[in-house]
Amino acid sequence: MSASPSLLSLVTQKESGTLFSREQLTFILSALPDPAFILTRSGRYAALFGGSDHRYYHDGSSLVGQTVFDVLNEDKAEWFAGEIRHALDSRVLHIVEYSLAGSDVKGLQDTGPSHPIWFEGRIQALDFPVDGEDAVVWVASNITEKNAIETRLRLQSETDALTGLFNRRKLMDVLDSRFELFRQDHHPTAALMFDVDNFKHINDVYGHPAGDQVLVLIANACKEVLRGSDFAARIGGDEFVILMPSMRRDHGHLVADRLRQRISSELTRTLNLSITISGGLSEFSRADKTCDDLLKRADDGLYQSKRAGRDRLTAA
Repeated sequence: MSASPSLLSLVTQKESGTLFSREQLTFILSALPDPAFILTRSGRYAALFGGSDHRYYHDGSSLVGQTVFDVLNEDKAEWFAGEIRHALDSRVLHIVEYSLAGSDVKGLQDTGPSHPIWFEGRIQALDFPVDGEDAVVWVASNITEKNAIETRLRLQSETDALTGLFNRRKLMDVLDSRFELFRQDHHPTAALMFDVDNFKHINDVYGHPAGDQVLVLIANACKEVLRGSDFAARIGGDEFVILMPSMRRDHGHLVADRLRQRISSELTRTLNLSITISGGLSEFSRADKTCDDLLKRADDGLYQSKRAGRDRLTAA
């Protein structure tokens, strides 16, 4: 679309001895690959420049004259308005990442893209009013592909390749966060540490592929039995840790025992082998100095279960 003459007059300037005409500057701004929105403090789209990369952007000229509250649902519109205010009040470049889905745009709930589109917004306050209001320029760059790559790499760095559960690195990050919540608000978290009884015998007699199948079946049982808020990790070999937020140890024992029985029956049914697990349970204590104290107690409980005959859980 063509920029308004008032805006073009304000941004037309002499650079390196070259004075661009209004027509030339209009062409330059229209050729910008990413869209640059002029948004006022009230959230009104005052002008739009660029967006020429049609692989990622549709014609947004119909937005001009409308407000973010006309176009977006209330929560998303309030977010945009807040970011505009932040940029205006700080007067420095403000960079945000955000997503837009069909459900965020009025009239597109059922016809918009099936997955969120991710953007990086670079927001800078303008030094002059637009139609009597403070305003910003908001450059929106489509980073959906970049975001997908980063998400995939992050998941690979946090996930056990064989089972699809989280790995030790991610476990320690989550455990540390849960410990901070406990220290601040005494928010409980129960932990189960378990491994497969006589796992070395399984590998030696039936081969490592059979051992891998055991581990995968255990992971699937965890995904089916545990709550969505629970956190399951394989931390090495045949050793697993389950974190159960908002749960005390006694209640966690009931969940863990249900998981123990489910794993045993699933392995027996699928592999026709009598395979059991042993584990230890604990929860955060006010005496804990670090989150490692919780894992040490659960580990102590695991070894007590082994010494007591296996195929059982011990609270510690």
